[in-house]
Amino acid sequence: MKWKKHLYTLKPYQPGKPIEDVKREFGLTEIVKLASNENPYGYSPKVKKVLKETDWQLALYPDGGAVNLREAVSSFWGVNANQLIFGNGSDNLIQMITKALLAPGVNTVMATGTFSQYSHNAILEQAEIREVPHVNGRHDLEGMLAQIDENTAIVWLCSPNNPTGEYIRQEELIQFLDKVPDDVLVVFDAAYYEYVAADDYPALIPLISRYKNVIILHTFSKIYGIASLRVGYGIADETIIRMLEPTREPFNVNSVAQRAAIEAISDQSFIEECKQRNREGLQAFYQFCEKHQLSYYPSQGNFILMDTGYKGNEVFHYLLERGVIVRSGEALGFPTSIRVTVGSDEENALVLKELEGFLQARIGETAK
Repeated sequence: MKWKKHLYTLKPYQPGKPIEDVKREFGLTEIVKLASNENPYGYSPKVKKVLKETDWQLALYPDGGAVNLREAVSSFWGVNANQLIFGNGSDNLIQMITKALLAPGVNTVMATGTFSQYSHNAILEQAEIREVPHVNGRHDLEGMLAQIDENTAIVWLCSPNNPTGEYIRQEELIQFLDKVPDDVLVVFDAAYYEYVAADDYPALIPLISRYKNVIILHTFSKIYGIASLRVGYGIADETIIRMLEPTREPFNVNSVAQRAAIEAISDQSFIEECKQRNREGLQAFYQFCEKHQLSYYPSQGNFILMDTGYKGNEVFHYLLERGVIVRSGEALGFPTSIRVTVGSDEENALVLKELEGFLQARIGETAK
């Protein structure tokens, strides 16, 4: 086979370990999965109702233009319908953007310790990747500006950043965007936007009219709780959307997903409840870290990156054997950390109990 050479350097995306696999491997009956930043409270009752009561007519293709969903999202944000593009999750949008702009001889700028699919898709398009180390979990925007040149096509900003949970402030973002050349697309990935509690998080929609080179990515996979249905969308100036549309696969958002997303975005009381419970859950993790003198990044997402001082894979396997699935930081660029999704009160208590057991065991071994 005449495979492209750069494919040999890539591995498929590794999601959190599936629950059923862990049950079989360790002979367990109960599993707590806190590895993929899913919403532990599921989805809105409105979504549940429409999923149950609708005759889906699955023999028919979905609406390729997502007309009803487009109307719902444009109304929610107060933007024009032609400023939206929809994808099979925001991962799909990342693919579209890289296909449209990246190629050999072109470069893209991103932070180290950020969402892996930016670099993964850049490699597929054989573009040069310019990574800038983060500073205390935050994007080094000045350092990223220094990497932009006449061959730069895309700059990726993830805020809140996955996996650190840190975020870009309003003032620093404006100063950054003012200096980015107009012909460089700035992708602002706001997958965890709905969890943000910080007062100085950027006002996103005004960016679209002020900067014609910005696209904002959102997803229904996180706080909206319909990750398995795969719905993401981008908001940008209509000229950007017009150029991206030819890269979009036909019928890329299925009928069930479109209808569920409409109901999900209509129930903001459910979203506010999940946001509040997430903030309370984070406090339990902060208190644990402070009690055990563990370093961590304050998070604006629904996860926390905790530095245990031990190899991330070691902690991961210890917890896995006890029915708790988290994410090792070794694959994320943080070798002595784990990333833990904030779960329900019961799930949080369990993972912290098991993690405390790990730390006590290691301290006991050191004392021998």
